[in-house]
Parts: sequence; structure tokens; C-alpha cells
Amino acid sequence: MKKIKVEDAVGMTLCHDITEMRDGFKGAAFRRGHVIREEDIPRFLDLGKKMVFIWEENAGEIHEEDAALRMAAMAPVEGAHYTAPSEGKVLLMADRRGMFRVNTELLREINSIGDLTISCLPDHYPVEEGARLASMRIVPLVTKEEQIRKAEELCRENRLLDLRPYKERKAGVIITGSEIYTGRIKDKFEPVVREKLKKYPCEILGVTICDDKLEMITDAAEKYLEDGADFLIFTGGMSVDPDDLTPTAIRALGAEIITHGVPSQPGNMTLVAYLNDTAVLGIPGAAISLPTTTFDVLLPQIFTGDRLTKKDLIRLGEGGLCQLCKVCRFPNCTFGRY
Repeated sequence: MKKIKVEDAVGMTLCHDITEMRDGFKGAAFRRGHVIREEDIPRFLDLGKKMVFIWEENAGEIHEEDAALRMAAMAPVEGAHYTAPSEGKVLLMADRRGMFRVNTELLREINSIGDLTISCLPDHYPVEEGARLASMRIVPLVTKEEQIRKAEELCRENRLLDLRPYKERKAGVIITGSEIYTGRIKDKFEPVVREKLKKYPCEILGVTICDDKLEMITDAAEKYLEDGADFLIFTGGMSVDPDDLTPTAIRALGAEIITHGVPSQPGNMTLVAYLNDTAVLGIPGAAISLPTTTFDVLLPQIFTGDRLTKKDLIRLGEGGLCQLCKVCRFPNCTFGRY
């Protein structure tokens, strides 16, 4: 594009909107693509536009709206849609609930190209239908097309953004502790876990309270597995004391322990394991007394069916300290970003 006097632009194509503000009105007096006429000149001058930007043929440039559309096309997301360009940008909107995923290295690479900017929610972010997921635009009015082509090439082999849907799961809940089993103390975990699992497509097969006996705990778990459970939740006995049997029972089932202990508080002693395709969580007592713990952070990924890795769990350290706000606004906070 080039900048010229409006009097010299007759017959040429305007490459940007000209905004007019009057009597409470704000809108476009002339739209991008308008071919400037002789009779338009007084109105341009009334709007304070002595100079305008017009297109140059074969300049190798791309307009901000066309660039935004190209950026959207290079990063399709199932379960979400892009809005039409507005003020040079497009927005990615969620059409369903799920967990938002970002290829963070690819995002950094694209945002390093030059004029291109993509801003989005953090990786591993649980979202509701209608949530704003990402925004894409270029900074100047136009950019060299080669910048868009470079971003398109980067996205050709790698997915930039994703919205993982929640999948149905069947959960078995096992609560351990002789004090609860004998009725000396009333269990408080069952209502907590039922309330948390209500947010997801989950069938709770049952809740079993076990004494501090290894065989009783493993028998309860095996019964749920026979009934088709693909998610086991254990609570009680999650510390490292010698008489805490829950981690031992999980190992006795033959589960692969990904970690016992995560760099995240509250929920530091969380255990994550897999028994073939069955996800297993050992939940420490903090989940009973606090509104948000590591349990809440991990549930979205459990329900997408994506296996949690040691690397995922180590990443919990940054942002892993809950601020214990008087009013919990999770996930709209720093806790649980990984």
C-alpha cells in the first residue's frame, strides 16, 4: 500500500476503513475496497483525512483482515469456530465444553515471525461452551504475505490449538481408614467427590469404605474393574507413613505409578497411576476441607482420556501454589497451569 493525497486518489481502491464519529455515532464512513470518487473528496477532508492509504498492485502485501482469515484457516479447531474479522482480528470461540490445548513452542515460534500476533488461553485450560479461546491479528494494517506463508508452513505439520472434548467415564470410589470403616468418624469425602464429578460425563459405579487392610482395598478395586470402571479414585492413607496402605494397594493392583507427590499445593501428596487404560488417582485429605486442590486441576485431563505424564505433573510447579483466596475463582486464576 502507499499513502497519497486524497485528491490524487480518485479511481484508486481504499485499503482500510475510514471511521466517522458524530452525534454519538461511530462507524465506517468509507469501507475498505471503496473506489474513491471525485465527489468523495469533500467528505474525506471533513473527516480530517488529507491523506489516504491505497493499494499498490503486486506489492506482495496482505491486508489485516485477510491476514486474520488466513491465520484462522491455518489453525482449525474441532468443536470451536472463528468469528468474522472485526477491527482486524478474528476470535476463536468454544462450541462445547472441554480442555483447551496449546502447542506452546509452536505458538512462540509464530509470534516471533514479526507482524503476527496470536493470544490465547493457557495450555490445559478447562473451558465452557461460548468461551473465548484465542485471538489472531497482525499489528500493522498490512504485512508482507511471506510472513503469513511462513506461519502456514509451520502449522502444516503441527496442530497449534485444540479443544479436547470430555469423554464418558465409569468411576469407582474407594475410601480407606479404620476410623471411617468402624463408624468412629463420619466420612466427608463421598459428597465432595460426587459434587466434583457432577461437572463431567461420569457414572459413579459406587463408593466403598474399606478398613486399613490391604486385601479389602484391592478386592474393592478389582470389583469395580470387573464392573467396567475406567477411573478409580482412592482417598485416605495417602501420606508416606508406614501404615498408610493406599499407595501400597494401588501398586499391588499392578498399576504403573506415574508419581506419588506433585509440586502443587494443596494436594501435594496426590498419586497418579494407570492400570492399562484405567486412570487411578490417590487423593489426599485436603480435597475435603478446601474448595480447590490438585484433584480439580487433574480431572479435566482425566476426562479427555489423555494420559498424564511425569512431565505434565512436574510442570505443575509453576503456578502450583494456590493463593487460598476468600472467594475461589478457579480456573480463572494462576493455580494449576501446566
